[in-house]
Amino acid sequence: MISQDFTPELSEKCAVFGVYTKTHYAARLVCTALWALQHRGQEATGISTADGETIRTNKGPGLVASVHTEEALNKLPGHMAIGHNRYSTFGSPFSHFQPCYTEHNLVAVAHNGNLPTVDKLREFLIKNTGKGLDHHNDSELIQEVIEFYMLKEMSVEEAIEKSFPLFTGAFSLVILTKNKVIGLRDAHGIRPFSIGKLNNDEGYAISSETCGLDSINAEFVRDVKPGEMIVIDDNGLHSYQIAKKTVEKLDIFEFVYFSRPDSFLYGKSINEIRREMGRQLAREKKIDADIVVPVPNSAIPASLGYAEESGIKFDHGLLKNSYIHRTFINPVHVMREKDVKLKLIPMKEILKGKRVIVIDDSIVRGTTSKKLVHMVRNAGAKEVHLLSASPEVKYPDFYGIATPTQQELIAAQMSVEEIRNFVGADTLQYLSYEGLIKATGIPEEKFCTSCFTGKYPIDIGEHAKNINFKV
Repeated sequence: MISQDFTPELSEKCAVFGVYTKTHYAARLVCTALWALQHRGQEATGISTADGETIRTNKGPGLVASVHTEEALNKLPGHMAIGHNRYSTFGSPFSHFQPCYTEHNLVAVAHNGNLPTVDKLREFLIKNTGKGLDHHNDSELIQEVIEFYMLKEMSVEEAIEKSFPLFTGAFSLVILTKNKVIGLRDAHGIRPFSIGKLNNDEGYAISSETCGLDSINAEFVRDVKPGEMIVIDDNGLHSYQIAKKTVEKLDIFEFVYFSRPDSFLYGKSINEIRREMGRQLAREKKIDADIVVPVPNSAIPASLGYAEESGIKFDHGLLKNSYIHRTFINPVHVMREKDVKLKLIPMKEILKGKRVIVIDDSIVRGTTSKKLVHMVRNAGAKEVHLLSASPEVKYPDFYGIATPTQQELIAAQMSVEEIRNFVGADTLQYLSYEGLIKATGIPEEKFCTSCFTGKYPIDIGEHAKNINFKV
């Protein structure tokens, strides 16, 4: 197992991608898109293809480049394909690889999101198949139920519609049969999901982010609607509204951290909104300092915005070691204490003697922030002012983000001043909740803000017993 000390404080669960094309290199298109979506999952990756007669799959632990080799791609013929990059919120990072399938080989499923409770799925399968499937995760249970109905001679569309009420949580699904690619989104649209059209009318693609579409030169068409099923086959793209009652609640952390800066959500640039978060942060409190330094790479846009608004010089005082991947590193105990130094390199000639503003996208446990402040001071900084481009994270996520328990969330246990003392900063400032919403330019009711507010739009089941909603 990877040391908890080394895992990132917040991690997105997965990326999904699907394509239906008139050509026979669908696997290569999906592989290219998964490269673009690598930031959403680095533990494992998989691709399933179909050619009208059979479904083939290649999947395993590691990054896209190491799993989907030239040899592997040559064994994945077909004009339809789905793909998945994984970051686990259930079980070992070295199991439960996707796409999921069984020996019946009727349908393969890949999932971005999380079902906080799978009781309905398990009860259904126990009642109808006699199998408890205790070691299955939510994605595997979803696949089993869809396939159960297909074995009853139902079409995949009918099977999904019958299964949909059992999916109690957040999901963007790509589903592959021998002749169709399907996209399905939960009734709240918590995880992002977009549709693109391939050049020269060669087909369609569906992606966790628009940057995945861009990577294969697919033209963005629109987002999949909450509760909508998209079916792509020889006759084109078809839409079915499965959920009759929908309330759109896109996870606001997609803007804060998860989505790639060149992606678009709600028609807005992720990069520009992050810059506006930085500008708003500068408006909320003035700090006398010499330089603004981002924690690379996710905090760079916010830091640029802060520098623009404040007039304080921006500089890269911290460099990221791009060759450190948590999937393959399990350092001995003496190295675990040096995890921040493995990932970040301080530029002493830039930091020495300066009053430094360090901006991070968020502060979760606080342990990384403490090491970060210590590193900058050791590099010779005269003052260290730590700023977060998002509000205090007080509640865990149950919809597909690997967050710590509430007891591990530092803002749920300490005041801002106590956190400042703990991390050792001269100043600690968070972007206000109101400032975050204002920076997006999108109505608050369009967002799931559970990490900040404790308001969960989808029932979190038994997890609610462990939450203090008064912090």
